[in-house]
Formats: sequence, structure tokens, C-alpha cells
Amino acid sequence: MRFAVVGALFGMLGVMAGAFGAHALRGVLPPDLLAVFETAARYQVIHAVALVTLAALEPRVGGRGLAAAGWAFVAGVGVFSGSLYALALSGARAWGAVTPLGGLLLIAGWALLAGAVARSPRGGAP
Repeated sequence: MRFAVVGALFGMLGVMAGAFGAHALRGVLPPDLLAVFETAARYQVIHAVALVTLAALEPRVGGRGLAAAGWAFVAGVGVFSGSLYALALSGARAWGAVTPLGGLLLIAGWALLAGAVARSPRGGAP
């Protein structure tokens, strides 16, 4: 259940960030930094949906692998999207060095999710 709540909040904040970028930042940020901001919002929303889906799978799949996937998604969104938001809004390119760590966490989350579903006796099926 906790991942559904976090996913819903990430989704809400991601949509808000996307709208902020499209309406308040267009014309303020240079196009390359606006694209960075939009990438952060897009990945945040994608992984918000992944977290809600993961929560829906929890009763059927369960286990530490599923929980590890959820926490990897949470940390990955924080590091990946967070560093991109910081880069776009501050212009400090050093934040770009942090972004790949967030990407690795997101990739790990998908791998852990796949492993948890594969190890499930029913493969996550209803």
C-alpha cells in the first residue's frame, strides 16, 4: 500500500512539474534546460505508474524482491528526476554527474520487479 501512496504522490507532483515547465518555464529557461526539466517530469510520471502497478501486484507477488524494486524506484526517481530538476533550474551542470546513479536505480528497480514476478508461484497472474 505504501508504494501506491508514494506512486500517486509522485504522479501528482510529476504532472504539476510538467505543467509548470510547459507554462511557467517556457521562455524563461533555454530550450536545452527546458528539455531536461521535461525529461525529469516524464520519468517521474512513468515511475509513478510503475509504483502503483507494483502495489497492485503486491498481494499476488509479495516478497522482498518486490519491496526492493519499489524502494529502487523511489530512490531512482529522487536521484534521477531530482538531479535533472536541479540542473534545469540552477543551470549547474554538475548535477548531470548525479543523474546516471538515479538511472541505475531505476534500471535496478525494473530488474528487481522482473525477478520478483518471475519467482512468484503464479508469475503475478490473477
